[in-house]
Amino acid sequence: MLQPKEMALIAAKALDAKKGKDIRVLEIDKITTLADYFVICTGGSNTQINALCDEVEKELTAAGEEPLHREGYRGGTWVLLDYGCIAVHVFNAEAREFYSLEHVWADGKEVDLTGVLTAD
Repeated sequence: MLQPKEMALIAAKALDAKKGKDIRVLEIDKITTLADYFVICTGGSNTQINALCDEVEKELTAAGEEPLHREGYRGGTWVLLDYGCIAVHVFNAEAREFYSLEHVWADGKEVDLTGVLTAD
């Protein structure tokens, strides 16, 4: 069983591999019981959002972790993958701006992804 941070970093790498934009990982375990980490990403289209989520599921399944729940897949504006200790949020640009999770969870600590993500 992986540690929550390891899971979050695997998810971030998977999103990066499918060209997800503005990938952020927030450590929120000290401020909520919802999850230990939020992984947040923007996709350019409904098709890309679904591909991003599929890649996260593929990589975490390969590491032995299955999602507890998947929400929003058909809508394509915001998909949530719930792994219990991490929640992966993949938005289109408009939904990400509207929900502004980074602002709502500003008390969380942003994880440094240097060396995890490829340079743009």
